Parts: sequence; structure tokens; C-alpha cells
Amino acid sequence: MLSEWVGVLLFLIGGLLVGGGGILTSYLIHPRRYQGQKFEPYECGVDTIGPTWVQFKTSYFLYALLFVIFDVETIYLYPWAVRFQSLGLFAFIEMIIFIFILIVGLWYAWKEGALEWK
Repeated sequence: MLSEWVGVLLFLIGGLLVGGGGILTSYLIHPRRYQGQKFEPYECGVDTIGPTWVQFKTSYFLYALLFVIFDVETIYLYPWAVRFQSLGLFAFIEMIIFIFILIVGLWYAWKEGALEWK
């Protein structure tokens, strides 16, 4: 039974070594002295003029968040569609419930005005 876990243990040790090695390498080679340019504001290669504090509309981020949520949720539809015939009625009912939850979420976002461009 112990020999079955050797592969898992080796994989865990390898992952820790890769992660720790990356952090250690970054610590060893990072610059110790910072130049004045490091603390200057930077926007697409153009020096800023005037105050650099700008407030962004949160609706842009809300659109992106909604897109990511619904895009990631559709990823779960593909494996289900591939195995549809062999899964049976129970999986079909589960997917109907899943799609219903997505529709309720989309309806709520629409009702709250999250999808309106202002």
C-alpha cells in the first residue's frame, strides 16, 4: 500500500522544489538598488502630464467579471455534451438545474442594470 503513495509523494516534492526554486531564484537575482525610474508613473510609454489619479468606472470591470463567470460556466457544458448519451436522465436533470441557475444569474444581472452601458 505504501508503494502506491510514492508517486504522489514524489509529485508533491517536485512541486515544492519547483515553487521554492522559483522564489529562491527570484530572491537571488533581483536588483538590490532601485533606480528613480522605478517609482515614476508609466502609461504606454508616454510620460504622464498633470495628476495621475484617475477614477475608472466600475462597470467595465463588472462586464469583464460577468463575461468570465459565464464563459467559465460554459466550459462545464462541453464534457457533459460529449458524454450525454451515456450519462442518463439524472445527469440531464442536473444540467437543466445548472442552466437554470445560470439563467437566474443572468436575469439578476440584467435586472440590476449590470448589462447596461452607461
